[in-house]
Amino acid sequence: MLNSTITIKMKQRLNKLDSNDYDNIECWQVVESFNKAQVEWTRRQLHGINLVKEGDEQSTRRKDDLQILLDTFNLALVNKEYYYTSVLPVEYLQWKRVDVYAGKECCDKRRMTVYLAEEGNLNQLLRDKSKQPNFEWSETFATLKGGNVNIYTNGEFTIQQADLVYYRQPIKIQINGCVDPYTSIQSTAEVQCEFKDDIIELIIDEAVSILAGDIESGNQFSRGSEGAERNN
Repeated sequence: MLNSTITIKMKQRLNKLDSNDYDNIECWQVVESFNKAQVEWTRRQLHGINLVKEGDEQSTRRKDDLQILLDTFNLALVNKEYYYTSVLPVEYLQWKRVDVYAGKECCDKRRMTVYLAEEGNLNQLLRDKSKQPNFEWSETFATLKGGNVNIYTNGEFTIQQADLVYYRQPIKIQINGCVDPYTSIQSTAEVQCEFKDDIIELIIDEAVSILAGDIESGNQFSRGSEGAERNN
């Protein structure tokens, strides 16, 4: 769907298509509210706090709607003796899995099963024989801390390759000639929404409710909020 169509639909639902009053919606407001709505809609679907209580990949619809945001990132690992660490990608939104290939002098390279663990339980996990990193069982764990992913080895093996599969942030739309509210720089190109048109319709309703709340338009706020979830 073109950005021009998104703008028209948002103004239509705010009853501002032919208005010349102080509530006219400028292009930067369309961009900001739509991009905010994308993130809010995505987080709600991933966490399962939508109307039907479905999180990511819990139904065919969720798999289909969110697959466009799944991406793979080759981790540039740094060996810290008992674990390997790497910076998360800039557009990282939510963990999915990490594919780790480990090696040991006595054995061939093998693929490890990696569990995402809590940083607060680190010492217990490293001490527990049934949960600590184990090359023979091809199992280990990882934690997230300070914008990094840490994959633990306990010094028992080396990690030769690790690929992070994750949900990224949705691409922010831009309207050519409009000042980008995130950078304060005038956009020189159109950046379209990457979602399917049926999802864009839901995000438009979400964005309308955000704008309606900003301009204290109660009817449009209620309609936008309800529409974004009722048809989800």
